[in-house]
Amino acid sequence: MQWTFTQDQLPETARQFWDHFADKTVFTLTGPMGAGKTTLVKALCAAKGVQDATASPTFSIINEYAYKDAQGQPRRIFHLDLYRLRDEDDAISAGVEDTLYQDAICFVEWPEIVAHMLPPDTVHLQLEVQPDQKRILRENASSVK
Repeated sequence: MQWTFTQDQLPETARQFWDHFADKTVFTLTGPMGAGKTTLVKALCAAKGVQDATASPTFSIINEYAYKDAQGQPRRIFHLDLYRLRDEDDAISAGVEDTLYQDAICFVEWPEIVAHMLPPDTVHLQLEVQPDQKRILRENASSVK
């Protein structure tokens, strides 16, 4: 699957994303610094009804957001930014492995350090910036290396 979008089209892209990936919970996000990974996660959280202020978890490593599912049940979204972690031990100490296997949606930026910890049904996504400032979000069939 692939989406091409502008900043203004991001809310509709987020809605289409959830229509397509309704049954998935763990997503990796790769792309260059400044590609808009955190902005994309904010839009995806908003599309799920997250009311909390969303921000980059660069310094906290893991941010947690609450929303209610279609039946009104409380659910969680975790946004992990692993850019500052040095190695797998750092990831384990930060609680990354435990977070990935909770009954929650997880978005993982800079996932290479935890590639072998990811659940087998993880959806791998690539975000690219185009010269016209549009973004391309595509599902990458291969796993994170």
